[in-house]
Amino acid sequence: MSDDLQSIGPGCESAVVGGRLADPGWLVNTDPVQVLEVLGGVVGREEVLAAAVYRASARLHGNADAGVRRQLLALDAARYGDHGLAARITAVPVEGEPAARWGVDWATGGMVTRQLRHTFTAHTSAVCAVATAVVDGRPVIVSGSRDKTVRVWDLTTGQQVGEPLTGHTSNVCAVATTVMDDRPIAVTGSWYGTARVWDLATSRPVDELLTGHTNGVYAVATAVVDDRPVAVTDSRHGTVGVWDLATGRSVGEPLAGHTGSVLAVATGMVDGRPVAVTGSEDETVRVWDLTTGQPIGEPLTGHTGAVCAVAVAAADGRPVAVTGSEDETVRVWDLTTGQPIGEPLTGHTGAVCAVATAVVDGRPVAVTGSVDETVRVWDLATGQQVGEPLTGHTSGVSAVATAVVDGRPVAVTGSRDRTVRVWGLAAGQQVGEPLTGHTGWAWAVATAVVDDRPVAVTGSWDGTVRVWGLATGRPAGEPLTGHTGWVWAVATTVVGGRPVAVSGSVDETARVWDLATGQQVGEPLTGHTSGVCAVAVAAVDGRPVAVTGSRDRTVRVWDLATGQPIGEPLSGHTRGVTAVATTVLDDRPVAVTGSVDETVRVWDLATGRQVGEPLTGHTGAVCAVAVAAADGRPVAVTGSVDETVRVWDLATGQQVGEPLTGHTGRVWAVATTVVGGRPVAVSGSVDETVRIWDLTTGQQITPLLFFPEPVLAVEVAPGGELLVGFGWELACMSPR
Repeated sequence: MSDDLQSIGPGCESAVVGGRLADPGWLVNTDPVQVLEVLGGVVGREEVLAAAVYRASARLHGNADAGVRRQLLALDAARYGDHGLAARITAVPVEGEPAARWGVDWATGGMVTRQLRHTFTAHTSAVCAVATAVVDGRPVIVSGSRDKTVRVWDLTTGQQVGEPLTGHTSNVCAVATTVMDDRPIAVTGSWYGTARVWDLATSRPVDELLTGHTNGVYAVATAVVDDRPVAVTDSRHGTVGVWDLATGRSVGEPLAGHTGSVLAVATGMVDGRPVAVTGSEDETVRVWDLTTGQPIGEPLTGHTGAVCAVAVAAADGRPVAVTGSEDETVRVWDLTTGQPIGEPLTGHTGAVCAVATAVVDGRPVAVTGSVDETVRVWDLATGQQVGEPLTGHTSGVSAVATAVVDGRPVAVTGSRDRTVRVWGLAAGQQVGEPLTGHTGWAWAVATAVVDDRPVAVTGSWDGTVRVWGLATGRPAGEPLTGHTGWVWAVATTVVGGRPVAVSGSVDETARVWDLATGQQVGEPLTGHTSGVCAVAVAAVDGRPVAVTGSRDRTVRVWDLATGQPIGEPLSGHTRGVTAVATTVLDDRPVAVTGSVDETVRVWDLATGRQVGEPLTGHTGAVCAVAVAAADGRPVAVTGSVDETVRVWDLATGQQVGEPLTGHTGRVWAVATTVVGGRPVAVSGSVDETVRIWDLTTGQQITPLLFFPEPVLAVEVAPGGELLVGFGWELACMSPR
């Protein structure tokens, strides 16, 4: 606590903290560690909202300067629907920094929630396992990752504790914690069959490996058997091993009975006996007496897919197991009788990979994580979902644990997106009015004019196309549905005097939508034999056409008036076509395409022939293409997995200048516009930034724009507004 807070009475502390949180200047310019320390105890709508806004991108604030925090906080205020707060934050002066160059007009907030407390991002690969413990009286998280490290995090402050625990030589797939000789310890398992024991107080190994595994350790739990701490581990051979943690030796024979690999292990007590509960690829759950090594009762059957996750709890005074499966359901079992309790819990739309249990407001709950990227909370007494899913992870949720922090229950989740997140589980007041939209990554954005109003059109991993009022950020009508797979690309044009959007999908089709009515126009455009990754529009011989690129390595041209293909597919790329743009070269309409084959190609749309040789130079897949005019010559701007942006003279086929470097992740999106009479390119990357480049000089202009999720789509509207798709969300920003 800061000195000035120590000097006042405890009854006044909340008021002082609340007053500070209501001050945008304090949020922007104060050391993030000091801000984070006071977020937990705030009350009142304005202060609770400010705390939620700060937490939304808290993982970025610590390493950012005040100018970057200003931009991120304004964006997050808009994500929570408070545009006034966003404007006040944007106006905050920062010493040594110019005034903010961009204001946030509006943003969707489908990925923000008051329940998010911390996000940890130090892991460099997927987080496969999490557990919680108490070290020196403080609650901590222990996480294991495919980056081969184990990390410890302070649940109260959100800071990493010490250095990573290293020693595993492959992916860390499993973590459990217990106490041995009054010391908190963690047991970790890895891909290549090793298990290690760590003293969490000293961050050092306790002893040698738990040896004897011949396959990867994908699950581990701990228990006390005959007053001795043990670890229980899974096996690819369908057996379960029990290990004395004091000696590192196996206890008895492996527990055998499953006919498939054991994927999940939990421990508990039934009738006063320590038991292990295991889930397997064989779709069954088994219960084992850890004292005798014998199975208890018959296997628990009902799942129709591999059982990937197991946890135990007490519900209505009886011991229960909660299991998650590839069949997308969660089931609850009475461990005394071996019978299922109630109906399966449904709602997840992907395999349920992780389960933990907790008590919230006096009621037992299960917390589940899924490939569908969501975390859900279930009331075990009623079988009902509690509240809305917890969203924010941008890849499958592979691990869940629970803990109590400052007397409040929290869930800890690990994901393939490399992050560990902490969520408050207690019910709380609604914060702000976030505008929700897509429920999957926003891959594409375009603009159009409908009934004299500018709109944005977006396509998403959730399979829908959405239309947004550009001035208001409000949805214009219902989502456009019909695709049966991710929508990767959208483009807009006018056909017969009516504005339309053309979308391309992994379902191998392109579809045309009337933007005024929200109806599909005609039948889907079919012919591609793999997903349609790219769409552009043009005019050929006075006819509006769509140009589509596909994973099937071809480019196709479609007459939008008739819905028919024009000519034969354009072939030449040797791998999937991932990007398309159109322009005019020597008075002829052309398409410029980028491919996983690392080349850029130019096609004459009137003849269907390739123009010149492929443009080479990228050393990774070309993800994005845009076109512009620079110094009176037509150019293409491309973004690539190689983390560069390149500019090409379309008349000569030569690269213009050096590659534009600075991004530290693949460049997924590029767009072009004119600023102050000069042509510029805008690039978005998985490094969570947007950069703006002067195409005449090749220099970056204006400060970087930072976002809390990977940037997958960028577009510049005719009015100069910058549209950015990041994660599931869309933001509209205007130059100031």
